[in-house]
Amino acid sequence: MKIIAFSIFVEDQDIAQEVYTDRLGFELKHNIDMGGPKWLTVVEKNSNNPVEIVLEPNDNPIAREYQEKLYNSNIPVTMFGVDDIEETYTHLKSKGIEFKTKPKQVEDMKLAVFDDQCGNLLQIIEN
Repeated sequence: MKIIAFSIFVEDQDIAQEVYTDRLGFELKHNIDMGGPKWLTVVEKNSNNPVEIVLEPNDNPIAREYQEKLYNSNIPVTMFGVDDIEETYTHLKSKGIEFKTKPKQVEDMKLAVFDDQCGNLLQIIEN
């Protein structure tokens, strides 16, 4: 088995598309009208990694509760690897991304946590 996609629940798919493409730098893969919510996915730009991030609406009460409990507990929904955390931090801040933590060293890794403006905390890790 291999990972082909994973979901991130979002409050608004249109805002999520803008944030994940224009601000975070992912590339739009699918934006298909499903008669309500869209099949909306993004992938890494300029990469051979085929894994898609599904930006899935949180309109299900279970999904909304899961998302809210993670957020309110300061738990990132997922993490992304970056080559240079300081450079990425500065770049994302210039795009209007609000960080909950500045880059910091935690044991053998550098990390920072930010708000995706779609109801989630995300973590970047220098690797």
